[in-house]
Amino acid sequence: MIVAGVGCRAGASAREVEAAIVAALDRAGVAAGSLGMIATSYAKRGEPGIAAAALERGVKFVVVPQAEFEAAGSRAVSRSERVLALTGVPSVSEAAALAAGGPAARLIAPRVAVGPATCALAITGDAP
Repeated sequence: MIVAGVGCRAGASAREVEAAIVAALDRAGVAAGSLGMIATSYAKRGEPGIAAAALERGVKFVVVPQAEFEAAGSRAVSRSERVLALTGVPSVSEAAALAAGGPAARLIAPRVAVGPATCALAITGDAP
């Protein structure tokens, strides 16, 4: 399964979040219908734009527990010192995608930033 990890500035709209998801899917060459889940950090759990994007796509929305989020952060390939200082991980979207995808998940698209939103894609370890 393909997991989209999403991060955003406060108040990002579903349209803005969707633009980041589309950019990540395009970069990875992945069909939109392959996306099975949108995940974010516990700190972003109240962002209505992320939840609305998942609802509009008809995919599961997962809020990653902080401990799992931080553990997955060590597997992120992108690095923002600002994000690291604020969240404890170098990339919110990459850590969220990897954590939600499970311990064997791997990134297929590193963080893509579009406006106020970022998206990274991971494939779960149980996928071929």
